[in-house]
Amino acid sequence: MQSPSPVSARILVILSIIIPSFMNVSVADEGFCSAPSNSDSYSNSGRMYWKVTNPTLAPSHLRDLPGFTRSVYKRDHALITPESHVFSPLPEWTNTLGAYLITPAMGSHFVMYLANMQGNSRSGLPPYDVERFVFVVQGTVTLTNVSGVNHELMVDSYAYLPPNSEHSISCDASATLVVFERRYASLKNHITEQIVGSTVKQPLLETPGEVFELRKLLPTSAPYDFNIHIMDFQPGEFLNVKEIHYNQHGLLLLEGQGIYRLGDSWYPIQAGDAIWMAPFVPQWYAALGKTRSRYLLYKDVNRNPL
Repeated sequence: MQSPSPVSARILVILSIIIPSFMNVSVADEGFCSAPSNSDSYSNSGRMYWKVTNPTLAPSHLRDLPGFTRSVYKRDHALITPESHVFSPLPEWTNTLGAYLITPAMGSHFVMYLANMQGNSRSGLPPYDVERFVFVVQGTVTLTNVSGVNHELMVDSYAYLPPNSEHSISCDASATLVVFERRYASLKNHITEQIVGSTVKQPLLETPGEVFELRKLLPTSAPYDFNIHIMDFQPGEFLNVKEIHYNQHGLLLLEGQGIYRLGDSWYPIQAGDAIWMAPFVPQWYAALGKTRSRYLLYKDVNRNPL
């Protein structure tokens, strides 16, 4: 029998340590974070990010347990899973239901929410001096700016809207957006501009010492006080470094499944799960399953923490 590769051996050691702590959740054929069957794979669903809007709500043997949730809220991090989402009408939006996943009530300085737009729906404007970033995970929407210019945003497309910029997002059928908003930390003589793009058009960036693939969706220049990263991990890949830093994070797992360490806790996560990470919380990720993991990550940048 062929010996396992060094990377595979390291993953096996990690799993032998952390799996017993997962509350005896099964990793058998139908257990949480098991390798997906062909019928469950995102690649066979015909749509990118299909599992975000059609999540597996709980391990099969717990689906009928009243009150079950994988969601966790602690002082320096939170895991918000789909079975605990609460949707309600979004203020100032029409025909749209929203689920707030991260808010300042947790300790964050930004908001992250899902917006489920129905037929003939339209967005409202964010509060004064608040910038907005939208990313499409299902359906198609039309972004219209103050000049009347239209942009069609499909799955994997995104837009950055500067603070106090007049705009609207409309939908004729149905669509799901991930929305980030924060009060802009202005700098003298620096102004942000509207940006429309898609993940596939962003170049892969170097990640010295790491194996994951990284794309940044916003410019890294000083006017922008946050960025959105797309990070891809092939099965068995993981962060080489346990990160501890001053930045806050908001994360949505778009594809795949894996293990996330936050502080002294280890969490199995899957597509559709959201995570908030406070400054300086230890964090680490490993991808499991048969398909890649992809997550969208908010990160504050370019500002003095004071």
